[in-house]
Amino acid sequence: MVDVRDEAMASEGSLLKVVLIASVAAVGGFLFGYDTAVINGAVGALQTTFQAGDVAIGLSVSSALVGSALGAFAGGQLADVLGRVRTMMVASVLFSVSAVGSGLAFGLWDFSLWRAVGGVAVGIASVIAPAYIAEIAPAHLRGRLGSLQQLAIVVGIFAALLVDYGIAHAAGSAVNPLWLGLGAWRWMLLSELPVAILYGVGALMIPESPRYLVAKQHDEKARTVLRSIIGSAAEAKVEEIRQSFASAHTARFSDLRGRFGLLPVVWVGIGLSVFQQFVGINVIFYYSSVLWQAVGFSERDSLVITVITSLTNILTTFIAIATVDRFGRKPLLIIGSVGMALTLGTMAWVFGTAGVDASGNPVLPGSSGTVALVAANLYVFAFGMSWGPVTWVLLGEMFNNQIRAHALALAAGMQWIANFAVSATFPGLRTAGLGLAYGLYAGSALASLLFVLVFIRETKGRELEEM
Repeated sequence: MVDVRDEAMASEGSLLKVVLIASVAAVGGFLFGYDTAVINGAVGALQTTFQAGDVAIGLSVSSALVGSALGAFAGGQLADVLGRVRTMMVASVLFSVSAVGSGLAFGLWDFSLWRAVGGVAVGIASVIAPAYIAEIAPAHLRGRLGSLQQLAIVVGIFAALLVDYGIAHAAGSAVNPLWLGLGAWRWMLLSELPVAILYGVGALMIPESPRYLVAKQHDEKARTVLRSIIGSAAEAKVEEIRQSFASAHTARFSDLRGRFGLLPVVWVGIGLSVFQQFVGINVIFYYSSVLWQAVGFSERDSLVITVITSLTNILTTFIAIATVDRFGRKPLLIIGSVGMALTLGTMAWVFGTAGVDASGNPVLPGSSGTVALVAANLYVFAFGMSWGPVTWVLLGEMFNNQIRAHALALAAGMQWIANFAVSATFPGLRTAGLGLAYGLYAGSALASLLFVLVFIRETKGRELEEM
């Protein structure tokens, strides 16, 4: 007779193991967030150091996003050829090279090149982490574990902004020299290196995805991994996974073709990715320090505000983790879209009706500045408990085993293209008027609501083999 206590202890051990495994994979998400946000505190110093204009800075900052799109497109192929774990190691190397290169850049052009290399790593991480976590997690935990990706991203953003603030405070300004005669902004970028190395070391310590192992006909290895996660059900699960592969050929992008150019589920994944960016969330994290300085806050206070905003993003992600497997994916997306539309609309009204100073910057007198700050943080709250984590959960689980890596790569690649479009156009929109910029993002939030209502299907509690 089996002791119930032994079964409970084994179950707790399996749960702890799968959480630790998913957490290691999510370090890629941390670097994703860190790499994309660490530039925030360096933008002004870059402009001063290299005597660059708004357009040049916008393109330079966005060069990482171009690399991210390329990395995302390549990530699916790498994941299916090298495996999920080895692909994480490739991303670790690229993160490390980018941190050193961009931190020691000689000019804006080579800086942009090294940032693009880091972007490739971010793109790969944006594909491999949600795919791996979805493939390693039991169905009843997949939403919560999948949300670790977004939690890691926002913690990475927070850590980057906190490091930016600490370094800038220690040096007096991001442009001032700090250690070894290097400008503080260079140390901001170099600070990514230790975590990048840790990511590669962690990847060496976790098992390969059982779905990938079955696809490569390593059934016994897959059973070994699954036994440590789901126990005696491993044998049946391996057979179920094998049957889920539609054909014996190696997965390729042509498998995504359908009646309308692509399979409907792939179009839905692309729609999720694009709307997640078109609501303008990364404007808050790429340009917020410059934005708040433009409306009258000091560099130091602007960095503090940005850190507080990123902390809000972290706290709200826990709401998604706590509710995504209870309430489902679709309800959270609907609530988030409504909240973003209202808060972005408020910001559009505040900035659209604001006066401007002699330099063309908006002036927010009296309570207007407070309203803008509150609306911005409520907007981050709405995004953080919905579209931020739920998009990654759905992208990791909505595709079937045969096409998952390639479909996720295409969707993530389109996400980075949308991210690039939003980030590269914001400096110009800021010049034209922040009311216009936030009005466009509010319109996208409304459109995202309609998209969810019409096209998103609930996936809560379903096995990947049912997709």
